[in-house]
Amino acid sequence: MQRILTVFTALFLLLFASRQTGSEAVACPKYIDEPKKFGSVKIYFEDTTTVEYQLMKYKLDSFYRIQVANGFNGSVLIGYQGHIIYERYFGYADKGTGRRLTKDASVQLASTSKTFTATAIMYLHQHKYLNINHKVKDYLPNFPYANVTIKMLLNHRSGIPDYLKWYARYRKNTMTPIYNDELMSMFAQYKPGLEFTPDTRFKYSNSNYAILARLIEEVTEMTYKDFMHQYFFEPMGMKNTFVYDPADGLPGKATKSYRYNWVEYPVMFADGVYGDKGIYSTVQDMYRWDQSFYFYEFLDSNTTEYAYGPCSFERPGVKNYGLGWRMYCYPDGDKVVFHNGWWHGNNTVFLRFIKDNFTIIVLGNKYNKNIYNHGPALYRLVNNSPLSSGFEEEGYE
Repeated sequence: MQRILTVFTALFLLLFASRQTGSEAVACPKYIDEPKKFGSVKIYFEDTTTVEYQLMKYKLDSFYRIQVANGFNGSVLIGYQGHIIYERYFGYADKGTGRRLTKDASVQLASTSKTFTATAIMYLHQHKYLNINHKVKDYLPNFPYANVTIKMLLNHRSGIPDYLKWYARYRKNTMTPIYNDELMSMFAQYKPGLEFTPDTRFKYSNSNYAILARLIEEVTEMTYKDFMHQYFFEPMGMKNTFVYDPADGLPGKATKSYRYNWVEYPVMFADGVYGDKGIYSTVQDMYRWDQSFYFYEFLDSNTTEYAYGPCSFERPGVKNYGLGWRMYCYPDGDKVVFHNGWWHGNNTVFLRFIKDNFTIIVLGNKYNKNIYNHGPALYRLVNNSPLSSGFEEEGYE
C-alpha cells in the first residue's frame, strides 16, 4: 500500500509540474517576516486644477531640486491610469555642447531593454513561431548547452555565465565592439562552464538575453534591430526608441553617457551586444510601452499573466523574477512589476503597479546610484504618505 501511495504521489507531482509549463499565471510565493514596501496607489486629487495636485507637484519638484543638487541628471515621468501626472527633464543630453535633456532625447535603457526582448520572445511563443519550453539547441544547433530551454533564459535559471565576466579571458581587445553572432561563436568555441545545473536556481546573467536576441533573429529571419522597430516601436509610435549599433553611432538627439564627474564613457566590446541592453528610449515612449500591456496590444491576457508569474522559489520572500520582469508579489494580491537598469553611466527605473495602472519611469544618463531610491520616494510623495529614511531600493539591473 505504501508503495502505491508513493507512486501516486510521484505521478501527482509530475502532473502538477507539467501544468506549470502552460500559459497560466503562477501563484505568488509567501513571504516570511518581510515588511511590505508598497501597497495600493491612492491618488488624492481629482484633476490638475486642484490644490491637492498642486501640492503634490510642489513636493515632487522639491524632491528633485535636492536630487539635482546631489548629481541627478535625467528624465522623470509618473503616469496614472493612462494620464501623465508628472513629467520633468533635468540637466544635459550632451554636456560638451550644452544640449539640454528634452522629451525627444533618447537615453540608453540598459537592462530595462530586457522587457522588450522578453516580450518579443513571448509574442513569438504566443503565435507559435517558437515554444519557450523547447531546448535552445532546437533553434540554434551550435548552442553548447543541451539541456537549457528558452524559458530558462527568460527567467535566469539557465546557469550560463555572464559574458561580461568571462569575455576578457579569451579576447585581449576589450574595446572593439562585438555583436551577438560573434558572442554566440565564442560560446560554441570555448564552452564556458555552467555555474549550476539548469533550472535549479536563479542567477541573473546578461548572456541569457543576448542569446534570446540571437534566437529572435534566427526564428524571424530579421535582425533584432529591424524586428523590434517594425513589430514594436513603430506600431506604438515610439519615434525616439531604437536599438543602438555602434557602427552607426548615436543619432543627434540621443544622450551621451557620463561618469559621475561628467567624463564620457568610451565605446567598448559589449556595446555591440544587444537584447540584454542596447535600446534607447524616452520617458514618453516608455509610458507608451507601459500602457500597451494594459490593452494587450502585443500579448494576450493569458500570455501577459504568464510573463508576470514568479519562477524562482528557492528562497522565501516577496522578491522574484518572471519572464523578463522583476517583481514584488504579496499574499494580499498586490504585485509590483519592474525592471531597473545600469550600463555605463545610464541608470534606469521602470516601476509598474499593475493593479492600479500606476507607473514611475526615471532615466538617467550620468551615473548616480541614488536613482534606484527614486521609485519608493516618488510612490510615497504621490500617495501623500510619510517618507521615512528607510525607503532605499535595491540597485537591481
